[in-house]
Amino acid sequence: MSVQELVVASKGIVLCDFTHNARCSSVVTDSRAVQPGALFIPLIGEKQDGHVYISSALESGAKIIFVDTAHGEGSAGMFSQLAKQYGAAIIMVKNTLSALQDAARAYIQKFPTLMKIGITGSSGKTTTKELCLAIFSQKYQVIANEGNLNSETGLPLSVFRIRSTDQVGIFELGMNRRREMTEIARVLSPETALITNVGTAHIGILGSQQAIAEEKKEIFTFFSDASIGFVPEDDEYKDFLASNILGTILEFGPTATKGIVSVESNGLQGWTIQYEDQSIKFPMPGPYNLRNAYAAISLARQYAIEPALIKKGLESIRPLFGRTEILQGSVTAVFDYYNANPESMREAMDFCDSLPWDNEKIFILGSMLELGSGTLIAHRELCKMADRSSANHIFLFGEDIINAGKEIEWEHDSVYFMQTMEDLSAKLSEVLTPNALVFIKGSRGMALERLRPLLARGTAGVGLA
Repeated sequence: MSVQELVVASKGIVLCDFTHNARCSSVVTDSRAVQPGALFIPLIGEKQDGHVYISSALESGAKIIFVDTAHGEGSAGMFSQLAKQYGAAIIMVKNTLSALQDAARAYIQKFPTLMKIGITGSSGKTTTKELCLAIFSQKYQVIANEGNLNSETGLPLSVFRIRSTDQVGIFELGMNRRREMTEIARVLSPETALITNVGTAHIGILGSQQAIAEEKKEIFTFFSDASIGFVPEDDEYKDFLASNILGTILEFGPTATKGIVSVESNGLQGWTIQYEDQSIKFPMPGPYNLRNAYAAISLARQYAIEPALIKKGLESIRPLFGRTEILQGSVTAVFDYYNANPESMREAMDFCDSLPWDNEKIFILGSMLELGSGTLIAHRELCKMADRSSANHIFLFGEDIINAGKEIEWEHDSVYFMQTMEDLSAKLSEVLTPNALVFIKGSRGMALERLRPLLARGTAGVGLA
């Protein structure tokens, strides 16, 4: 984008321009990622102010810089000198985060033929996005946000990766505060959007599950009469999500997703899905991943992707980091430690509990974060479920789950309250037996991936195909 285009999009003011009509070649908010020709947008966070890195960004080759009003008016002379020294332009905006989002919205409008799909939900959105990427790539040139760059900054930065050759954009939208979904949905303005579910992730921030549903629903805000939305058939908030929305709202799930003939569980090896005339070996285990497959299939049908290509896409998928990764060797470990909320914890534990297993089962449960006033109750219920399970050994790791665990009367006689990773690793090594099934899940902040070297010792990591 040119300086003038950015000024119009951001409603900014040019403080100075020594670029000679240059256009930015990339957009970054991290000065360490600046490449020659970049637009650098300094953001203000709780601990850092990106404006202090403007000199560094210019030294690395940034050609256009956004500054907010307070910095622009207070240091206009200094910025003008720096811009002249490096042949750059400085644009003053009211708020640099809003300017990033406004610029991204203007940029995506340069691609009117791009088919835009948005995906959100309390859990499963990243996996669903990756499943859609695998399927749609069989037919179209697809752009998607990398990893989980789905936030107020991640989504706009992902949008700037769109190129003229892209036919479909599949973007995950996340949020951890009120109105964030509205802001990033405005950037994308998806023509098709899907909500995977409404759970209790971030309930500590938003206050209630109803508030979470309201926030997720904002992905439909910029719909037109021609837009299509998808909601899960079994979600208690599905009627609310579908109400008072422009466009058409459809459901997905085991009965709503058209073309599903039969489904058979293959345990840790995933599922066999008979879809139309195709027998699909879907390699991601657990009912929650099957639900994600229903979502992806529903979106693919909406875009007229042939059953054979859907099969090819679903069978090509591999586990994502910390999301039902399976490590098989002298023990079998199920790593599901990327994130956790009460719903995903219950579903994953129930799945591992239901697996027929000739040897010992070990459950390692980490605390769930951002649950607010419901923290104690949620962890107490999780502990009770673990106590009813078939696990031979139960490890609790993290202050919240330990506090809850101390409040219940355990039937199990092998429950361990682990305060440190060192203690957890030592005790786990002590009780670990050959061919055990080890289930590990907790919030990302628990960093349970630190157990991976211990469980991988003498084992060989394998995929799920």
